[in-house]
Amino acid sequence: MPGKNLSREEARDRAAIIRVESYRVHLDVSAAADPGRPTFRSTTRISFDCAEPGATSFADLLAPEVVSVELNGLALDPAEVFDGARVTLPVLAAHNELTVVAECAYSRTGEGLHRFVDPADGETYLYTHYEPADARRVFANFEQPDLKAPFTFTVTAPAAWDVYANAVHERITDEGAARTWEFAPTRPISTYLTAVVAGPYHVVRDHYTRELPDGTRLEIPLAATCRRSLAPHFDADEILTVTKQGLDFFHQEFDYPYPFGKYDQCFVPEYNIGAMENPGCVTFREEFVFRSKVTEAAYESRANVILHEMAHMWFGDLVTMKWWDDLWLKESFADFMGSYAQIGAGTRYRSAWITFANRRKAWAYRQDQFPTTHPITADIRDLEDAKLNFDGITYAKGASVLKQLVAYVGRDAFFEGARAYFRKHAFGNTVLTDLLDALEETSGRDLRAWSAAWLQTSGVNTLTPELVHDAEGRITELAVRQDGTPLRPHRIAVGLYDLDADGALLRTDRYELDVAGERTVVAAAAGRPVPALVLVNDDDLTYCKVRFDERSLETLRTGLGGLGGLGGLADEAGPDAPGLARALAWSAVWNLTRDGLMPTRDYLDLVLRFAGRESDVGVLQSLHQQAGDALAVYADPARRAEYGTALAECALRELSQATPGSDHQLAWARFLADTAERADHLQLLRGLLDGTGRIDGLTVDQELRWSFWLALASHGRASAEELAAELERDNTAGGRRQRTQCLAALPTPEAKAAAWAAVVDSDELPNALVEAEIAGFNRPGQRELTAPYAAPYFEALETVWAERSIEIAMRIVGGFFPRYQTTPETLAATDAWLSTRPDAAPALRRLVLECRDDLARALRAQECDAQ
Repeated sequence: MPGKNLSREEARDRAAIIRVESYRVHLDVSAAADPGRPTFRSTTRISFDCAEPGATSFADLLAPEVVSVELNGLALDPAEVFDGARVTLPVLAAHNELTVVAECAYSRTGEGLHRFVDPADGETYLYTHYEPADARRVFANFEQPDLKAPFTFTVTAPAAWDVYANAVHERITDEGAARTWEFAPTRPISTYLTAVVAGPYHVVRDHYTRELPDGTRLEIPLAATCRRSLAPHFDADEILTVTKQGLDFFHQEFDYPYPFGKYDQCFVPEYNIGAMENPGCVTFREEFVFRSKVTEAAYESRANVILHEMAHMWFGDLVTMKWWDDLWLKESFADFMGSYAQIGAGTRYRSAWITFANRRKAWAYRQDQFPTTHPITADIRDLEDAKLNFDGITYAKGASVLKQLVAYVGRDAFFEGARAYFRKHAFGNTVLTDLLDALEETSGRDLRAWSAAWLQTSGVNTLTPELVHDAEGRITELAVRQDGTPLRPHRIAVGLYDLDADGALLRTDRYELDVAGERTVVAAAAGRPVPALVLVNDDDLTYCKVRFDERSLETLRTGLGGLGGLGGLADEAGPDAPGLARALAWSAVWNLTRDGLMPTRDYLDLVLRFAGRESDVGVLQSLHQQAGDALAVYADPARRAEYGTALAECALRELSQATPGSDHQLAWARFLADTAERADHLQLLRGLLDGTGRIDGLTVDQELRWSFWLALASHGRASAEELAAELERDNTAGGRRQRTQCLAALPTPEAKAAAWAAVVDSDELPNALVEAEIAGFNRPGQRELTAPYAAPYFEALETVWAERSIEIAMRIVGGFFPRYQTTPETLAATDAWLSTRPDAAPALRRLVLECRDDLARALRAQECDAQ
């Protein structure tokens, strides 16, 4: 498989003969502030052994120009050995020295070495992002995770800049207008985990100290950085507090000292993902530096990401998967640990498992019902497959299954197995069986059958209660029916709930048991009074979709808002148990709606009646998002306007009744902006913008202003001139993105044509503005304006995939899909493209298949709602 892609077989063959001793990489970015310089000089020296002297292999490099290639003292002609993606290495010796000098390109897409110019002050910032295979955009290497080696980086940068990398710097040499930073060698790590961050970053420093069991003292220098223009908003103290709490927790549980020296956390602009676990130099999207008021859920989310990336220092960096098939060996564990550690580390964020049940699992359930779903341990044929596998299965389903595994083997056995795994495989690469061996050793359980059921098959099971009672209202049999293929073993809790005198649903009984096969009887429930509600998977111990018997579903229709009281069982529940039960019920009714088993009107009625009573602001914000999605694609089109008005009225009512200055007030204000369509609602938003309107306690700060402007722009109530004036008020990177989205959202043919041309017909925009253009273009209330682009979309797909970087291509394919054209005609057009393009790139076909599945699901839900 030639070119930019790399197949699993090629990686396996190369790893069979190549062992890398070390890398020395010098990057000269001293002219990075000059926009006329599209490239930087990269010099790489690789020392490596070859098990088959005389063999031919290759190094990876994506660069516009290779200046020179030298192998074992012999100069090779770049025109002969470099094809744009690979450097051929002929007649290898037992030991080899390779030097490659190249002009590598600065990135606008967040892949490789990304260059960003801050519109607020004109300063230039650089950072790298490589996962899964973009280190080759910055230096020549063997780009696969199982060829680990120590890396020594040297970076020449403008004199006024700071430079960060995986290791501490050992020397800084002044060279007039530039300085050269020399960093210590790293421990052996994979190419995709190396990192360089450079620019005039604002930095806050701290220190972590821990006494180790052997009596030595562990010293870890800490740093947190962001762009200078964001410094007034940078709450580094809170970030570093969570960092220290996490280091305490992971040292306690993993019993393996943090192995990478320092711990820098760099918040960088135009970042494609949430964060990346580069050892010693973690990078985060700078949207985690909050410019305006956000809810507690946003702070909790950031803490989760901080702890997720920290868990990777052990799961992923210290021990790394051999190939991307076992990506879950790091991502599932980090996703699980991000939530687990928030509670275990004693952070102030106590709703971690509620958020996990409500948000992360929703992502997993959606992904696992696509026709393209895959086992947690996936079949990753090549790098394009790997790029698409950073999905809800690898992260959220894998984390859910690990939560089940902890319940299955026991907490102590699980963590002791992890400790043994780290000790045995430190700085190495592993596969599934390596972890199972460690856990079997500590738990005494045979995990092969468990692994086959949970890790090596796909799909989500459904658990439904079946209740039979006698004439006196006593349970004669309570059973749990399992549907789905394959049937799996589950450790679950079944909760029985009844109404008290005040109408609250209190848990009266809880039964924990193993479920296996099609039907499992809850024997201990026999003879108990028939409850108002049976909640299977209470406490969210397993990964499944939950269904209800008819009595329970009817109870939720009238009492969902009061669900969660623990009654006499409070002592045996965790602090989040009341909210968790309610979150599980909300998740279940959302899945019923998505599956076309509950009319959208019934789901929206639950939101209208009970969202205002939701105490957890994270759950509330999820309800807002899901209600918006239900309205946009699942509702009967004939009733869409009616539903939309009802939601906006609900938002306005709850906004006026919310505690002034509260998180709930802010959440309802944003939801009003998302749902406002009527003239009086839009006029209220304009009044809040210009000061003629006021809601007690609501601060209309910059981010909320942009939310209101987007609503007004989408309905033709904002002009380009007004949006330009708002940009002058907020002349920042965030303001530029928001204005771009607002302009693309204007309800005119000209605005849609401009957004389409800027993204599809041109490759000039950086990744952040591509995202903004797409978000503004595809607005749910503008179906007639975007309908003409359905045919051009399908015509452009293969060209986009061939000519753009995979990151930008993925955004275009998913973002411009006509998902709001929820008609049989759009489904037929999608099927026609798929049927006539059997040889299109598999990763491209997967994306289109997933869009097609979402569309077909929407049509089924609309049909259910129309009945």
